[in-house]
Amino acid sequence: MSTEASTSKRVVAVVGLGGMGGGVAHRLVAAGHDVVVFNRTKEKAAPLVEAGARLADSAADAAAEADVAVVSLSDEEAVEKVVFGEMATRLRPGTTLIEMSTLSPSYTVEAARRLAELGVRRVEACLIGNPQMAKSGDLRVFAAGVEEDVDGVRDLLGALGRQGMLYLGDTGRASALKLSFNLLLGVMTAGLGEAVTLAEQAGIPREMFLTAVQKSGWRSPVLNFRAEFMRTRTYRPAGFRTQLMAKDMRLAAEEARRGGGSLPLTEEAARRFAAVVAGDGGDKDAAVIVELRETAEVRP
Repeated sequence: MSTEASTSKRVVAVVGLGGMGGGVAHRLVAAGHDVVVFNRTKEKAAPLVEAGARLADSAADAAAEADVAVVSLSDEEAVEKVVFGEMATRLRPGTTLIEMSTLSPSYTVEAARRLAELGVRRVEACLIGNPQMAKSGDLRVFAAGVEEDVDGVRDLLGALGRQGMLYLGDTGRASALKLSFNLLLGVMTAGLGEAVTLAEQAGIPREMFLTAVQKSGWRSPVLNFRAEFMRTRTYRPAGFRTQLMAKDMRLAAEEARRGGGSLPLTEEAARRFAAVVAGDGGDKDAAVIVELRETAEVRP
């Protein structure tokens, strides 16, 4: 039996069907894999079941079926609850867990150690792109962990990316790369918001300013995407929730300090996003930072 044939018969569990998790699950179903899914809000699983996935009753049940488990959760607290509180003891020794959640590199190294004690392989994946790109297989995909373990799921991760999968090396590097990308996104979004504020204070309409940006050398796919939220002043449904942006900026700043470095721009942007969250803007797109006028001391 060929390697391709044997790997296609593996059961792949996808736990966490938010934007990226749902897109990844759709792509794996379309690629012909046997996919079982679970999400706390079961309604999010309905389109996947229609597409051919099977629905598990719990994260633990999904783990019990899995040869490979893909996890895409919001933060480290959720990983503790779902992976270590529900899934870990149901994952069979030899199973590979692919972690797609955005976590700190320090936590990632410790999580890999804890799973290894249970005989579970852990691969961390950094996905660059958006949910639609995940669904169509147009992401940039980077992975880290034990090279043999990464090679064992190369076909799955390669199906998500237009250039296959790139190996980064040791555990923690994929998490560091993802935080570095999200750091840049957060600083750029906060900067665009402040540019809009200055232009509006001078009497320049928001629409005119954002159109000028999008038709100039300052344009970029990232800024254009955030600019549309700012232009319409409609921040739901979010492309990247402010709560997650604040979390990622905080993690990046903490990780830099842990290594003896400093990220002053990131720390200030983290404070600003945290202020939006404190004002009940956590579920809105991070572009809503343009509406933040108060500069109260809300620390990340």
